[in-house]
Amino acid sequence: QVQLVESGGGLVQPGGSLRLSCAASGDIFEIVSMDWYRQAPGKQREFLATITSGGVVNFADSVKGRSTVSRDNAKNTVYLQVHSLKPEDTAVYYCSIDHRRSDRMRSRYWGQGTQVTVSS
Repeated sequence: QVQLVESGGGLVQPGGSLRLSCAASGDIFEIVSMDWYRQAPGKQREFLATITSGGVVNFADSVKGRSTVSRDNAKNTVYLQVHSLKPEDTAVYYCSIDHRRSDRMRSRYWGQGTQVTVSS
């Protein structure tokens, strides 16, 4: 099994920034991609950002241009920074990984989520 633990959430003022981290541990073979999602109250979970093992990144339009994502492959850790936060960024932020044990064994794992509240 693989476990993911996020950290870094909390209360942030509008216009501020957040930095989240997510560490994967356990029976890890290959992490194909490390991803971030969020879910606001009453809304579906939405994709935010992804970074592959080779460092290729992609962002959702909702955070593109004001976010960075990076990963430390040696530590199996991924980071997300989002700047210029707005109240609508309030959500539970989730880390997720695409894990490959073999060509026929791919699994997706999720963290427990961390609350980010943007409010003055």
